[in-house]
Amino acid sequence: MTQGGPQNTEPILILDFGSQYAQLIARRVREAGAFSLLVAPETPLETLKSLSPKGVILSGGPSSVHEDGAPRCDERLFELGVPVLGICYGMQLGCQLLGATVEPAPSREYGRAKLDIDSSEGLLGGIPSMTSVWMSHGDQVSGLSENFTALAHTDTCPFAAVMHDELPFYGVQFHPEVTHTPHGVDILRNFLFGICGCSGSWKMSEFMEAECARVKAQVGDGRVICGLSGGVDSSVVAALLARAIGDQLTYIFVDNGLLRKNERELVERTFRGHFDIDLRVIDASADFLKDLEGVTDPQEKRRLIGHRFIEVFRQAAAEVEGGVRFLAQGTLYPDVIESGQSLAGTAANIKLHHNVGGLPEELGFELVEPLRDLFKDEVRALGEVLGLPASIVWRHPFPGPGLAVRVLGDITQDKLDLLCDCDEILLEEIVANELYRSTNQVFAVLLPVRSVGVMGDGRTYDSVVAIRAVETQDFMTADWARIPYDVLASISNRIINEVNGVNRVVYDISSKPPATIEWE
Repeated sequence: MTQGGPQNTEPILILDFGSQYAQLIARRVREAGAFSLLVAPETPLETLKSLSPKGVILSGGPSSVHEDGAPRCDERLFELGVPVLGICYGMQLGCQLLGATVEPAPSREYGRAKLDIDSSEGLLGGIPSMTSVWMSHGDQVSGLSENFTALAHTDTCPFAAVMHDELPFYGVQFHPEVTHTPHGVDILRNFLFGICGCSGSWKMSEFMEAECARVKAQVGDGRVICGLSGGVDSSVVAALLARAIGDQLTYIFVDNGLLRKNERELVERTFRGHFDIDLRVIDASADFLKDLEGVTDPQEKRRLIGHRFIEVFRQAAAEVEGGVRFLAQGTLYPDVIESGQSLAGTAANIKLHHNVGGLPEELGFELVEPLRDLFKDEVRALGEVLGLPASIVWRHPFPGPGLAVRVLGDITQDKLDLLCDCDEILLEEIVANELYRSTNQVFAVLLPVRSVGVMGDGRTYDSVVAIRAVETQDFMTADWARIPYDVLASISNRIINEVNGVNRVVYDISSKPPATIEWE
């Protein structure tokens, strides 16, 4: 995906100053019907202008505008000539740049506050004269220059919302993007549609057509190979590229030996049955397992797997008539953000994704990444627009490195076989109890520990398996699923009784953050 996002969009740029809510702002904008992109706060004006924004949002952040090294934006920002909305730190920074005074608040304000509306037009149009908002700040605007108008206040924050009289700048000290601000979405919609003039045309059908056109322009008459895993992301990429470039595409399914039980057979049956495609299946399991022998570090696992994938694709490409120039991948926006490669540039490198990190510098291919700007639920929506069957669209995610990051510690064939059996039982029970669609990802993890148990009259010293089940909208945050106790009991009983080598099953009740969804 190019930095400007899909063609024919006029994005709302979100300058991310390190807010824990930055991705949430991006989602709220998209849910309202406008396209959004996270952008590094120090991005030069020329680059911002090249993205043809319809408006700009300055996010919150943990810093004080008075701190040395606090993130700043290009001070020529207002020369863009488009509306700017500052949220919390973003408001303080924008107001400071325009001559207002920012000082530490008498007391740090965190939590719900009562907002009194002083001007119910424009940004706050249609908002009740008194409403609740969510505050989280230490500094606040304490004095406005003569070109500002106060729009709202709280008991402790005299300038909780403001607007500049000459420039299209608006600021709110509270967080409209969180659910704790009941009319926050209405405020964002006022900014997007009433102030920025967005058309509300961010729809999957339009994205599909625009992205097909972009892929055609990028690829020309070149040939493309696409790694097909059977998961949602690669399936949607496959369907989109089939629509965009048809017979210029060769699909490669790699059996890396790290798949779920009977996965290879399922993929072949599903895709040969649903699509008229050039599908080539390569068994490279021995090479992958040899690479991983004795490796325990999860980042190294991901790096080695990514490297081997590219080598396999290179080999496969050499056998495609006419030569291959492009490699298509199912990279998603959360992958980009978590790998620290987003335009925002402020995300920590949480983990390497084999799609976006750990690949050799000299790929030998140009990348085609049609889903790079989408969140997971948006990918599913695109799959439905493309006409993919529900069994594919709603399939739970499976990591690119496969079971290598679910077998903690070193990888052996015996461990993989054991985990495959556990995972199959787990998913059977989840489906049988009609929990598959109400959960978003469910899987088993083989822990690198053993525990004492008793089976029959004998002592055992066997493996421990953890069960992970989460509920999430966008996979940027997630909560552990409240699986009924009787279902958990059935899962545990079946695994311990049916899988030799397991004598203990535990349930992971960690949310993201602070934990990630996968264990490695």
